[in-house]
Amino acid sequence: MPSTTSSLGSETAPTTTISLPDALGYRFDDDSLLELALRHRSWCAENGAVPSNERLEFLGDSVLGLVITDHLFLTEPEQPEGVLARRRAELVNTVMLADLARELGLGEAIRLGKGEESTGGRDKASILADALEAVFGAVYLDGGYRVSRELIVRLYLDRIHDVANAEFTTDHKSRLQELAAQLFGELPEYSLSESGPEHAKVFSAVVTLGGADHGHGEGRTKKEAEQSAAQEAYDRLVEAATGEGPGGSAPTNGETNA
Repeated sequence: MPSTTSSLGSETAPTTTISLPDALGYRFDDDSLLELALRHRSWCAENGAVPSNERLEFLGDSVLGLVITDHLFLTEPEQPEGVLARRRAELVNTVMLADLARELGLGEAIRLGKGEESTGGRDKASILADALEAVFGAVYLDGGYRVSRELIVRLYLDRIHDVANAEFTTDHKSRLQELAAQLFGELPEYSLSESGPEHAKVFSAVVTLGGADHGHGEGRTKKEAEQSAAQEAYDRLVEAATGEGPGGSAPTNGETNA
């Protein structure tokens, strides 16, 4: 791993930007790659239309997808394709990336334009996710695939373990609540109906977010119906955010134009 310890080469680089390599556990040989990875397009528009982090984000998105796919494939040889695809979708999406970015303190290091800064852009899920993917792209260019793979797996290890142990899949309502808070800034609402005789009732649930229905489910109990509706809503939102369904090909971070 490169051991360069210099800063970004900019006298105006914030302290959080300089300390980001410590959070990542990686020192760049070419600090300009990290500086580029942290440039949101809003900042670039205010600073002479210099290049933004969007190309690095495009690269990092693919690197991340390959690393997670590779790791799951090698460490879970007994799992079928459908299970691996679902786990990958739970790991490679805007919400998961933004959560990891917050842990790293990435938001404080991103260069934002005044408009994004004033509207809370440093904690916006799409901006955080895009920037972290750009950082992954920068690490790949700086250190190669092996180094970027080691870094991503290390940062993701606890999350990979949680997903493999179904901590993100057993309680669909909790998963959806977290996702809804990030994407909509509100909690899901459930409406219930029932049908059938008293001894064999079937409950139906509809989950609503942002004024629209996102999931439907049925069950022998209200809880089962709500969990089923939450699972459908979660899968649909992940599909929209990643560009692929749970059983599709390598998902990507769909919110690329924050």
